[in-house]
Amino acid sequence: MYNLIKAYMGRMTINDVNNFAISKNIHLSSEELNFVFDFISKNWEQIIRNPKLLNLDRFQNRFSPENFAKIKKLFLEYSARYSSFI
Repeated sequence: MYNLIKAYMGRMTINDVNNFAISKNIHLSSEELNFVFDFISKNWEQIIRNPKLLNLDRFQNRFSPENFAKIKKLFLEYSARYSSFI
């Protein structure tokens, strides 16, 4: 599974992130989108190794309150659903 994720991350674009967010009814500003893309690009390995160490509340000021609530909910859902596969 790790190799599949690594291959995808190597070709992920900012448009992929934006399209995923939109598909989850999260409409990011350009600043929010750039932050998310940069954060994922730099930290994806640490996140999949131990998602419980990620404290999303530290980044609350980077997002509108509505987007932060949606992102946090989405992260918790996906962590619960897929953590056993990684």
